Amino acid sequence: MTDRKIIFIDVDGTLCNDEGFVPESAAIAVKEARKNGHLVYLCTGRSKAEIYDYIMEIGFDGIIGAGGGFVEVGNKMLYHKKVSEENVRHLVEFFNKHNVDFYIESNGGLYASKNLIPKLEKILYGDIENDPVAKNKKENNPNHFIEALITGQDLYRDDVNKACFLEPKEISFEQIKEEFKNEFEVIHCTVPAFGEDSGELGVPEVHKATAIEVLLKHLSIDVKDTIAFGDGLNDIEMFEFCELGIAMGNAKEGLKEIADEITDTHDEGGIYNSLKKHGLI
Repeated sequence: MTDRKIIFIDVDGTLCNDEGFVPESAAIAVKEARKNGHLVYLCTGRSKAEIYDYIMEIGFDGIIGAGGGFVEVGNKMLYHKKVSEENVRHLVEFFNKHNVDFYIESNGGLYASKNLIPKLEKILYGDIENDPVAKNKKENNPNHFIEALITGQDLYRDDVNKACFLEPKEISFEQIKEEFKNEFEVIHCTVPAFGEDSGELGVPEVHKATAIEVLLKHLSIDVKDTIAFGDGLNDIEMFEFCELGIAMGNAKEGLKEIADEITDTHDEGGIYNSLKKHGLI
């Protein structure tokens, strides 16, 4: 067997396909790699509440979540960087004033602004009122993400990891970036369906690589034993930091350009094929 490796796997577009499900080949790959003594960590922009049971049931050694905002080893929190209450207040008030639809991510739940769900239903299902196909989709194949959103709750919270907003109509992405430049790292959203100018606001100086570095130190593992799988631009720092960065076949061009290797897409067994190729399974 090769030396023990630690493998970091992004969720959206990497472990999960475009429908949000984990192809069987990926689940098998994770289980076999762990059975062979390698460590496998999720490394995702998602907060805990969005890492659903069907993902966790595959079995992982831990989670880096909220784009590096928290690290869990097994079930123990190694660290957790949250948004200050003052910054949360600024965000909620500014978005409400400018009619921006958004949701706040905490490990306890995903909290939606008041008009977010109807807007998301239109994006993800279609015209539910007038289109029978869209109505059927909502009733028989409900979207996990929409189902997980909590509405009608106080959004001034003290347990916030980050926030995401949908493409604004009244103001531009640049104006939002400018408004929060001293409080948040504002990046374009990694979910294509939300639109080009949708975005995420996270704690500054937090990304996947900073979290991986802390974790490796905690576990006393050398960076030369790291492998990362990703598909989006928020995986760039992780690829630059890890020994081997493997981009999915469906990855963004910007990530493919800096990747050490490019594998097949999620649905073509990209993770499985790569781990097999490197003799880890």
